[in-house]
Amino acid sequence: MIRQRTSRQFEAVKRDFDQKVVEVKRVTRVVAGGKRMRFRALVVVGDRKGRVGVGLRKGTDVAEAVNKAVNAARKSMVTVNIVSGTVPHEAKLKYKSSVVFLKPAMPGTGIIAGGAIRQVLDLAGVKNILSKMLGSANKVNNAMATYLALSKMKSRSESNR
Repeated sequence: MIRQRTSRQFEAVKRDFDQKVVEVKRVTRVVAGGKRMRFRALVVVGDRKGRVGVGLRKGTDVAEAVNKAVNAARKSMVTVNIVSGTVPHEAKLKYKSSVVFLKPAMPGTGIIAGGAIRQVLDLAGVKNILSKMLGSANKVNNAMATYLALSKMKSRSESNR
């Protein structure tokens, strides 16, 4: 949120970013005296116009974890090259044990994706794409793999060289 000063008051101007909570998990760690429970949130933030970010943070309660993850996602936003509603070229990216394959699609195809990949692509503003999750079904790794694949996409003129 950005604050702009008008005549005598501060007026909050909100950027138009949408956010989706992909996953919230309860995680524990063992300390001297028992177990300490915290919550881990995976959040995707985007403007549906070519900017997207992914955040993964922990907090003592769900709301705190989600707020931390949203702030982390806003800081890590990247611009995605979108050509007529789809990605400019095929991409296959491995992140840890997850492999994500993204392929451009004709207009009218829609987002053919599952799980966390669909949410990242939707908030990035991609309208038509084919994708496949290979390897792991882990939401965190698949979201990060999709995010990294989108960030490494080149424009059509760069990929033709």
